[in-house]
Amino acid sequence: MKEYTKLLKEEVVLRRLSIIQLLTYFGAWFSNVAIYTLLIEMDVSAAIVGFVAMLHFVAGVIQAPFSGAVIDRFSPKKLMLTLIFVESIATLLLISIDSVEKILFLYLLIFIKMAAASFYFTTEMSLLPKILHGKKLQKANELHSIIWSLSYTLGMAISGFAVYLLGVKIAFVFDALMFLLAFFLLLSLDMKVTNSVVQSSLFRMMRESVSYIRKNPKALHLMLIHSFVGLTAFDALVALMVDRYYASIIATSLALGLMHASRAVGLVIGPVVLGKWINNKRLLYIFFAQGVAVWLWAYVMEWFYLSIIASVCVGFFTTTLWSYTYTLLQKNIDAKYYGRIVAYNDMLFLSMAAFTSYMIGFLSTHGFSLQSIAFLMGFGFIIGGVYYNYVLKKESIDDL
Repeated sequence: MKEYTKLLKEEVVLRRLSIIQLLTYFGAWFSNVAIYTLLIEMDVSAAIVGFVAMLHFVAGVIQAPFSGAVIDRFSPKKLMLTLIFVESIATLLLISIDSVEKILFLYLLIFIKMAAASFYFTTEMSLLPKILHGKKLQKANELHSIIWSLSYTLGMAISGFAVYLLGVKIAFVFDALMFLLAFFLLLSLDMKVTNSVVQSSLFRMMRESVSYIRKNPKALHLMLIHSFVGLTAFDALVALMVDRYYASIIATSLALGLMHASRAVGLVIGPVVLGKWINNKRLLYIFFAQGVAVWLWAYVMEWFYLSIIASVCVGFFTTTLWSYTYTLLQKNIDAKYYGRIVAYNDMLFLSMAAFTSYMIGFLSTHGFSLQSIAFLMGFGFIIGGVYYNYVLKKESIDDL
C-alpha cells in the first residue's frame, strides 16, 4: 500500500481524480442495491432482472464507436463534468419509480445513467496514459481497481442496511448528492491536459482507428483478452441467488449488500497480494484461478455463509485480472489512438458483461440451475486463459 500512497502524494491530478472516483463509484453501488431490491419487491421475472443487469452495460457498447473519437477530440475535463452532471440527474429521477407499470422508464433511466458512467470511465482511462507512464501507469490502474472495489464494498454493504432501514428512495437521493459533490471537486481541479490538435472528422477518426487495429492485430487480441473479465458481471446471478436461496432467512437488501460486499473484500485484497508477483507469463494462472474460484462458488451457492466465503475467493483474482490486462493494452498501443482504442476495448468488455447478464436471466428462465450457470461462467475463464497463452506465444507483447 505504500507504493499507492506515494503515487497519490506525487501525482496531484491523480489524487483528485481518485477522490472523485471514490465518490461516484460509492454512490453508484449504493443505488445499485436499491435498484435490485426494488425489482425483487415488484416481483419481476428472472428475465427482467437479467435485462436490467444487461442495461448496465449495453449503453456503453452502443456509444463506444463514437465516444473514443469524441474523447480524442475534446477537452477531457469538460467531457467529464458534463457526464457527471447527466449521471446525477438520471439517478435523482429514479425516485419516481414506484411500480412495475413504470418499468420502461426505469429501463430508460438506467440506460442514460450507465451511458454517462461508461463514457466517463473511458475518458478517464484514456486520460491516465497521458499523465502517467510505465510502472506508475500500472499502479494507477491497480489503484483504480482498488478504489472501485473499496467503493463496491462500502457502497453495497452500507446500502444494504440503508435500504433496509430507510427505503430505496433515500438511496437514490444519496447517490445523486455524491455525484454533485464529485462535480464540484472536478470543477475546481486544475487539470492541464489537452488532446493533440485533430483536424479529422469524427467518422474519419473512426475509420483510422479501425485501420490501426487491422494493422496491429495484437491490439485486437489484447482487447479480446480483457473482455473475458466481463464474465464477472454477477449482479443478476446474485439477485437471483438472494431471491431463490436466502430471502427466507435474511432481508433482501441485507443479503444483496453482504453478498456483493464479501466479493469486494477479495477485490481489494487481491491486487495488494498479487501486484508484485504478476507478470505476462503468470497472468495465465490468474485466468485459471478465477475459473476455479467461480466453480467453488457454484458448488456452495445454496449455503449463505459458505457462499459469502466463496465470493471472497471469486473477487480475489478479479482486480488483478482486470487491471493487468487493461495496462497491457495501454502499453501496447500508440498514444495517438488512446481514446479510440480504449473505447473499443470497453465496448468489447461491456458486450461480454451485457451478454453474460442477459444469459443469466435467459438460462434461468429456461430450466438451467444457478449452479450450472455459474459453472459455465467459470469455464469461460479457462477458455480465456487458453486464448491468452496462444496470443502470448504468437504476438510480441511488451511486458510492464
